[in-house]
Amino acid sequence: MRPMPGLRRIELTFTSAFAYPNPLQDAALGATFTSPAGRTHRADGFWDGGLTWRVRFRPTEAGRWTYTTHCSDNTNEGLHGRAGAFDGVAAGTPGTRFQQHGPVGLAENRRYFAYMDGTPFLWLGDTGWNGALRATDDEWTHYARERARQGFTGSQWVATHWFVSPDGDRDGQRAFSGHERFAVNPAFFQRLDGRLEVLNQAGLLAAPAMLWASRWREPDVGAVNPGLSLPEEQAVLLARYMLARWHAHDVMWILNGDGDYLGEKAERWRNIGRAVFGSGPHAPTTLHPRGMQLMLDEFRDEGWLDIIGYQSGHGDSEETLRWLTGGPPATRWREEPPRPFINLEPPYENHIAYHSRRPHSPLAVRRALYWSLLVAPVAGVTYGGHGVWGWDDGSGPPTAHPDTGTPLPWREALRMPAAEHMAHLAALFGSIEWWRLRPAPDLLARQPGEADARRFCAAACAEDNTLAVVYVPEDRRVELRADRLAAYRRAQWHDPRTGEREAAHWPAAGPAGEFNTPGPGDWVLVLEA
Repeated sequence: MRPMPGLRRIELTFTSAFAYPNPLQDAALGATFTSPAGRTHRADGFWDGGLTWRVRFRPTEAGRWTYTTHCSDNTNEGLHGRAGAFDGVAAGTPGTRFQQHGPVGLAENRRYFAYMDGTPFLWLGDTGWNGALRATDDEWTHYARERARQGFTGSQWVATHWFVSPDGDRDGQRAFSGHERFAVNPAFFQRLDGRLEVLNQAGLLAAPAMLWASRWREPDVGAVNPGLSLPEEQAVLLARYMLARWHAHDVMWILNGDGDYLGEKAERWRNIGRAVFGSGPHAPTTLHPRGMQLMLDEFRDEGWLDIIGYQSGHGDSEETLRWLTGGPPATRWREEPPRPFINLEPPYENHIAYHSRRPHSPLAVRRALYWSLLVAPVAGVTYGGHGVWGWDDGSGPPTAHPDTGTPLPWREALRMPAAEHMAHLAALFGSIEWWRLRPAPDLLARQPGEADARRFCAAACAEDNTLAVVYVPEDRRVELRADRLAAYRRAQWHDPRTGEREAAHWPAAGPAGEFNTPGPGDWVLVLEA
């Protein structure tokens, strides 16, 4: 029987026969589910306060399912050996994109994302890092609706207290207390349950960062981050708690955040990743490293790591730009095994650049977005807005980030120009078979980026030469190889600022095909057979 997308998530609730001093440390609950076709699936449970334990599960087949629980403490009759049954039923229509197509995983060729039914899924994420913690319910709903309106398909957010919100969420709840043998705080995570629901209902894939790991400027600041402060086995336990709690939602996992995982530091994260994700199927998983690091060598053979995530960061020097356009993201995507390459943190709009000390403009942000999409096989990219990621009120720089500039209040920052332009990016790629595109630098007869990194033209085409996309950041014309143009019959310019489209005038015969942009600024040329 073929797995069915769009079945309703189920939640089983159990009452422990007695209280444990530290439930997460003292007991472990799981359940084995048997499908109507006789297939078995295992899911971990989690403690949810008092004597309450839960197991969440998303069926993949319609019909009658059965389950049996197992607890590490087999004397606990409330948790161990419980059995029951339920029906796998449709989530309802018309439903969200996930209810229509099923959960998101990797496509068969492992170069991009696809829903369970095979429909390609383009990751267009946002860095809402602090928002899940600091927003009210109404604010978070507004955020999700705005991002959905703007064409976003996902949101990255921090799932514990961290150095930008060291006291926890807006109610003063922290994710856990202690370090050597921490105690989890269910109230903190119960609030985040609602954050996932809001994102998923808005059609946004939730991407929680589980163990933020940046050392940052001072040891006492970095020590707030669980990826650094918790011993390895305790970090595993905390991440597995989140996995059990949210695995049945529509998620993409970010194991850690903003840390250095290279060299000898990689071993800790290889161990944690294997312990958290290595025992069975899971949603797509990545690491979020510090700027301009690609962790391909250290994690090449880690089967649990599905996505090569990187951060081109907030600099604007020639070296920084060339790292993205001609460095590891553009040159190493061919290496085996295949994985999507995703820029999880390009420059934030209105964030002060590291080198020029000027705010990143909408053009600089769009440029990084289109470059990131086209220098590797198209799979997705993440946008960031200064003021949104820190959930700021506009009174000063974000916590622990004094040199980034005072942002707009988060509501205003939500609608900064490049954020609004994401809708046009989504519409453009939604109108073509983007998943067939591969980098094609040889499509260009002349690369302006050789003289100036800011003028780099990114080109990609389908392997059968029936589709090509070229991003032109500022030149008024782009020169393509005439012999490559023979495969195409139609050409159209797309304005990434307005979404308007117009026919491109086909060049006269010659050694190079010259297309003139309709006006100044950046443009996207689409060629079709």
